[in-house]
Amino acid sequence: SDGSIRLHQMTSEYPLMQWNDSTKGQPIIALQWALTRPAVFFALDASSNIYIWDLLENDLLPVAKQTIPSEKVVTMTLLGEPEKANGLLGIVLAKEYGQIDIQYVKKKWALP
Repeated sequence: SDGSIRLHQMTSEYPLMQWNDSTKGQPIIALQWALTRPAVFFALDASSNIYIWDLLENDLLPVAKQTIPSEKVVTMTLLGEPEKANGLLGIVLAKEYGQIDIQYVKKKWALP
């Protein structure tokens, strides 16, 4: 609810990493690991901002932020085929009034 993200290992109750105020205090409403690249995850905040984290490139801050204009985004999920090496990764965005939007991610964040 405060924009903090914690990375846990299944065998410990304490986080391996913690990023406080990663969304400038906006609640995170969805977070998902990339299906095609294990070190990348995406976070969606309540202000319809998507943050892309690539832990191999920078483990302190997101490597990109994209604001989705117009309608409020209420949730997101990722689509891709991890068993294929084509690096195709998409973000499915569900907007407040029922619209679904699919955007493809740059190859540098999608390639295995």
